[in-house]
Amino acid sequence: MENTNKSRRHFLTTTMKGTAAAAIAPLVLKTEKNAPIILSSSAKGSNDRIRIAVLGINGRGKSHIEEIMKLSEKANVEVAVLCDPDMNLLRERAKEFEDKYGKKVAIEQDFRKTYDDRNIDAVALATPNHWHALQTIWACQAGKDVYVEKPATHNIYEGKKMIEAAYKYNRIVQHGVQLRSSPAIREAVKHLEDGLIGRVYMSRGLVYRWRPDIGNKGIAKVPTGLNYDLWCGPAPMRPFSRNLVHYNWHWHWDYGNGDVGNQGIHETDLCMWGLGVNSLPEKITSMGGKFLWNDCKEVPEIQTSIYHYPKEKKIIQFEVRNWCTNLEDGAGVGNIFYGEKGYLVVKGYDTYETYLGQNREKGPSRSEKGELTLHFQNWFDAIRARDMSIQNGPVQSGHLSSSLAHLGNISYRLGRQLEFDPVAERFIGDGENEANSMLSREYRSPYLLPQNV
Repeated sequence: MENTNKSRRHFLTTTMKGTAAAAIAPLVLKTEKNAPIILSSSAKGSNDRIRIAVLGINGRGKSHIEEIMKLSEKANVEVAVLCDPDMNLLRERAKEFEDKYGKKVAIEQDFRKTYDDRNIDAVALATPNHWHALQTIWACQAGKDVYVEKPATHNIYEGKKMIEAAYKYNRIVQHGVQLRSSPAIREAVKHLEDGLIGRVYMSRGLVYRWRPDIGNKGIAKVPTGLNYDLWCGPAPMRPFSRNLVHYNWHWHWDYGNGDVGNQGIHETDLCMWGLGVNSLPEKITSMGGKFLWNDCKEVPEIQTSIYHYPKEKKIIQFEVRNWCTNLEDGAGVGNIFYGEKGYLVVKGYDTYETYLGQNREKGPSRSEKGELTLHFQNWFDAIRARDMSIQNGPVQSGHLSSSLAHLGNISYRLGRQLEFDPVAERFIGDGENEANSMLSREYRSPYLLPQNV
């Protein structure tokens, strides 16, 4: 995996350009292999238990709890606190935790109190998208390491601030794209780097998920036990609706980013990784719409985005389909990479196949599960070593893969092709002001994204 390791070191270096590199450079020590080491006076030794708070426990947070506790003895870690604005969920998960693990776990409705607790070393974020960046930045400021679910950000500007915070406060911020820790997918990327299918010029990301009609439940009274102000956080505080809490916020722009910014982040991340691009594209176009349901979703059910890298002569295609569809060589959620000698198909998080030449002769393949456990273990290893260079999902990759999805959504919402400066990370050309206004958002007080982290 030496080529992949070299690529990661190059990635960590090049992606800092244009993202406050000057502010963080003094915190980076170059080793003999040019790998950045994060310096910290509070590094955890192998015998020190890492105590973790899990924020957001409705869906994905349950997996965080399970994975951390699965590694409890091996990695010397534990879930110490469960946090969620919904006290009803907290009580339910606390009981499940005690029944399953034979011990009690603390619960806290306001995660900010947990951030003030010096006995908490790290946080795992499975909250809605609109909270990810601010909770990550505040955690870094509080001296906590972070595992943040995809997408790392709700908009492009947030990614820059997350990178600044991680470096300024010497924190290990791991992006929850577990396929980066999959032995099979890492092997697949090594094949791409080594030229198995020749020069790789195009990648496709596929998200064909079953997304039914969610109807429109209308406005309702805030349920007893839910701190709805805290749930909304930096986003607008709309009248409460079951259309939002707890899962369908994904389909509303104020809180989610559609499926390209949900499941799709795994695929946007792999598109860039396998294609070997370490910056955002120069040209973006996206179109689609709602063709099936007359429900309250704001995001498109069908969406196709194109990301063009003219200088590298590479292109990314991304497709979201939400209902009955064919699979692409067996991949309904995954990636396809095209080269001059063949193509490589990634299915899900743990399987790849290759097909070579005009006759599509089968080449190397592999399937191996366990990537989520390995991804958490990699986070713990990086925490103990205080070393960003050994992370499989560093904060920079979280910024780029999430931003790729955001760029597609901006093009879709504006209804036109956009030109982008990947160094300044700003739109240029016709309509640039309108597009640049969508790089960030207005934040609701007191949940403000700090300009100086």
